[in-house]
Amino acid sequence: MIRATGVHRRFGDVAVLRGVDLAVSAGELVTLSGPSGSGKTALLSLLCGFDFPDSGSVTPGLSSWSACAVLPQSLGLATELTLEENVALPLRLAGRAVEGVSGLLDELGISGLGARYPGQVSFGQQQRAALARAVIGKPAVLLADEPTAHLDSASAEAAVGLLRRVADEGTAVLIATHHDAVHAVADRVLVLADGQVSG
Repeated sequence: MIRATGVHRRFGDVAVLRGVDLAVSAGELVTLSGPSGSGKTALLSLLCGFDFPDSGSVTPGLSSWSACAVLPQSLGLATELTLEENVALPLRLAGRAVEGVSGLLDELGISGLGARYPGQVSFGQQQRAALARAVIGKPAVLLADEPTAHLDSASAEAAVGLLRRVADEGTAVLIATHHDAVHAVADRVLVLADGQVSG
């Protein structure tokens, strides 16, 4: 479950979030729309524990890879690890068997790039590797910030299909996006505007 209740967050004199309430259940894919600067990234940062609200409460908050996975806009790939090693990292950190990495890379169209380092591939290819890393551990919660922003139409279609499948398998998925193709597969579309969520 992803939940925000009465969340407020201010940066200096700017009230970015003003009493945000939302909930995403297990097995549900919900997208979050809104203009640039509306606070989508700020809200995801609060939900995953990267930041803290001035007031209100969030779930899951600080958690483990096995419970909550995050795909930030910055991607967060370890530059000293290959793409394959990056994808496997959540499994290794959790002490689990490393399985399914090659299948995910193949599904996302980057199977031939697993031995390369992030600096040796395009940003779109890095983004697909970061998506694979986010879903490899079958997390209870997945938070993704613009996961298709740098992908061509075919790559975006593969990414969207994977996100939908992850939700169908029981993960609570919340995606901040401007991409109509992502909204099209959502169970619900929420809109963040003027610091509040509607829809």
